[in-house]
Amino acid sequence: MRTDSSPGSLPAREHLPAAGAGTPVLDVVIPVYNEEKDLRPCVLRLHDHLTRTFPYGFRITVADNASTDATPHVAARLAEELPRVVSRRLEQKGRGRALRTVWSASDAPVLAYMDVDLSTDLNALLPLVAPLISGHSDLAIGSRLARSSRVVRGVKREFISRSYNLILRGSLQARFSDAQCGFKAIRRDVAQVLLPLVEDTGWFFDTEMLVLAERAGCRIHEVPVDWVDDPDSTVHIVRTATEDLKGVWRVGKALATGSLPLDRLARPFGDDPRDRELTGVPQGLARQLVGFCVVGALSTLFYLLLYSGCRLFAGAQLANALALLVSAVANTAANRRLTFGVRGRGGAVRHQAQGLVVFGIGLVLTSGSLAALNAATADPDHSTELAVLIAANLAATVLRFLLFRAWVFPDTAPSAPATAGPRRRPDLHRTRGDETVRLQPVSPADGEPGNGR
Repeated sequence: MRTDSSPGSLPAREHLPAAGAGTPVLDVVIPVYNEEKDLRPCVLRLHDHLTRTFPYGFRITVADNASTDATPHVAARLAEELPRVVSRRLEQKGRGRALRTVWSASDAPVLAYMDVDLSTDLNALLPLVAPLISGHSDLAIGSRLARSSRVVRGVKREFISRSYNLILRGSLQARFSDAQCGFKAIRRDVAQVLLPLVEDTGWFFDTEMLVLAERAGCRIHEVPVDWVDDPDSTVHIVRTATEDLKGVWRVGKALATGSLPLDRLARPFGDDPRDRELTGVPQGLARQLVGFCVVGALSTLFYLLLYSGCRLFAGAQLANALALLVSAVANTAANRRLTFGVRGRGGAVRHQAQGLVVFGIGLVLTSGSLAALNAATADPDHSTELAVLIAANLAATVLRFLLFRAWVFPDTAPSAPATAGPRRRPDLHRTRGDETVRLQPVSPADGEPGNGR
C-alpha cells in the first residue's frame, strides 16, 4: 500500500498484485441453513461462472450454520468434486456468525458473500469485486434500489425493503441505498478492523457492518443489479424485521453515546486525501460550515419558539436570556457531535463551559440590540423585536462559528510529515466509561477458524 504523502501527490490504495492461478484472490462465502435442495445447483452455477469469467484465483466456501437436514452432506460432496470449493460446518445458527467465522479465517484479500438462491444475476459479481481489487473502495454492495437496477419482486417485499432503508437513512444517517441485498464484498484488511466492532450474529450483521464502515470513513461502492425474487425463500419476514429494528436501536444508541471508537477508526489506512495537510486549504472547513449552518438554522428556530413562549409571561430581556441560554446548550451539544465530530463524554463539561462564554457574547449582542431598539422606540412591535433579534443572531452566529472552530473545538490532530514513508496504522480503542481498552485487528492462527459470536 502506497503511503506517499508529499504535497501534490494524492495517496491511494494499491491494486492487489497479480497472483498465480492457484492463489485465491476472491473467497465467495455462501451461508446456508437447511438448503439441501438449492445448494448444489447454486454452487455448480457459481463455480462455472467464475471459472469462465473471473481472471483471478477464487474459492467458494459453503458455510453451513447448524443445518439439520442433508445440507452438510451435499456441501461435503461438492467439496470432494470441485477443487476450489470448501465446506465449513458451524454448530450454531446465524448468518452473521457464519460470515464472521469464515471471513476471519480466510487468507483471500477480497471476501464476498451471496445468498444461496442466487437471486442476483452473476454478471454483477466482477463489477462488485473490481473496485476492491483495484484499491478504489473498501466495501462493495449490490443495490436493488439503484435507478438502473432491474428488479422483479412483489409489492410486499418492495415496500418492506424501501421502508427499512428509509429507517436507516432517518435514524442512522446511512447514505448507502440497499442494506439487505445478499450480495456484498469487503477487502480483508478492512474486515480485520471492522469485524471486532460488529456485534450482531444474524441478519442484521451486514447492515451493522455497513453503518460502522460508513461512519469510519470507508468508501462503499454500489453496483446496480438484476434481481429476481425467490418465491420459496425461507426468510421469516416479521421476525427478521423485528430483529433488524432492535439492531437499529442498539447501533443508534451506541453512536449517540459515543461508545463506539469510530473517531479513532476514521480513514484507518491513511490514504484519504482529506487526511492531507495542504497549505492554504483549511481542513474540513466546507463540511463544518454546512453542518454549522444546519445546526444554526434549527437552533435559531428553536430559540425563536422559546422566546415567543417566554415572552408571554416575561419581559423582552428576560425572555431573550432564557431562550438564548437553553438554545445555546443545545447548540453546543449538536455542534460538538455533528459539526466537529467530537464523540464520547471526554471534555464535554469544558466544551459546554466554553460554549456558555460564547453564549455570553451572543447575549451581549442580542441584548444590546434590544436595548438600542427600546431606546429608539418606546413601544416596538413584536415583529420588529423578532427582526432585530434575527439580525443580531446572524452576527452572533458568524462569531460563534469562528470561536467554536478556533477555540472550543480546535483541530488538534498532529500534522502529517511532508516526507514519504511508511505510516503506522492507528491503534484502535473501545471506551468503557473512563477506561480505554485497546483493540487488536483479527489475526487468526494458520488453519484455525475465527471465533463466532
